[in-house]
This record gives sequence, structure tokens and C-alpha cells, in this order.
Amino acid sequence: MLGLMARKVGMTQVFDNEGNLTPVTVLRVDPNTVIARKEKEKDGYEAVVLGMGEVKKNRVTKPRAGQFPEGIPPRKTVREFRDFEKEVSAGEALGVELFEGCRYVDVTGTSKGKGFQGVVKRYGFGGGRKTHGSKFHREPGSTGQSTYPHKTFKNVKLPGRMGRERVTVLNLRLVKIDAEKRLLLIRGAVPGINKGLIFVRAAVKK
Repeated sequence: MLGLMARKVGMTQVFDNEGNLTPVTVLRVDPNTVIARKEKEKDGYEAVVLGMGEVKKNRVTKPRAGQFPEGIPPRKTVREFRDFEKEVSAGEALGVELFEGCRYVDVTGTSKGKGFQGVVKRYGFGGGRKTHGSKFHREPGSTGQSTYPHKTFKNVKLPGRMGRERVTVLNLRLVKIDAEKRLLLIRGAVPGINKGLIFVRAAVKK
């Protein structure tokens, strides 16, 4: 599996050679520094530890700084990518060129938070009649029993917090790679807010 960390920039549109318009989401891939490698003989599994983003030295505690080898400054975000298909070494910087020749990717991010919402917006309930005299419009309806066991069962769709969840979207088309500006142009729904952290990997089902 090939993967990198990126930041969501926003949306734009591109045109192909035939003049067809394609809306795309723009991801900026800052250099992903290889911090360490996990080996099956020593750690029980194979993985590559990547770090991205600069952080001030006075903001780093000694235990956290000790995770970084000598010569590699501490990084703001550190993540593991298991079963990395490319041979890399500590200190190497990875960028968008990792996805050269890749047509589809999977993206993972934290969806936008929408606060406390009712069942109509949260689950798409149809609601009641909007006619005169109706007293049932956007309520969830019956939630329990009038006799035993006098409770609401688990997993009943009720109002509550919506969004701000880890979401993975599969098989999004990688339209273009801009190596000079370190950008990935992806067609499809990329979760999260602008400037949000996104994990991009080569599609596992393509």
C-alpha cells in the first residue's frame, strides 16, 4: 500500500484536451519525511512511519522529541502506513511523485461537524404532514413501548451530534498530479474542512 498525508486546499475545475470540464478537490502534499521503519522480525509487522509539518522546538516535549532519529527535526503530524510497497529509508522525503501512474485513490479524513441535529437532517426522516392542524412535523415519532420493558432500545435513530467522524471514501479518480506545486487533483467527495488533514492511499479495490 502506498500512502501519504496531505492538506485539503479547496475545489477548482480542470479541462481535458477535448474541453470537458471536471470539478476536482485540491490536496497539497507537503514533504512526508520517513521517520522510521517497522520490521516484522522486531515489531511483528511491517510499516513506515511518516511525519509532516514543522513544529517549534519549544513546543516539543523530550519524550516526543526522542521518537525522532538524530538529524530529523520533530514533525507536527506522525502516522503509520502499514505494508508500504516502496523501499524507503529514514530521512527520505516523499511527495506527490509517489502516485505517478496511479489512477484511483482512497481518501480518509474527519468530516465536517454539524452540531446537534434532529432526525430529519441527521437521518433523512420524511417528517409529518405540513398541513394546518398537524402537530407532527419534524419529531422522531415513537421511541419506546407503553408496556414492558419501558425503555428505548439501543441504536434507535434519534437526534444527536452529527458529523466530525472519521470517513473513508474509496475509488476516487486522480485527475492530475502537479509535481511543481505539490498538488493532487481528485474528482469526488473528499471529507473534511479546508486545511484539514487527509490521508491518501492507492486504491485497494482497483
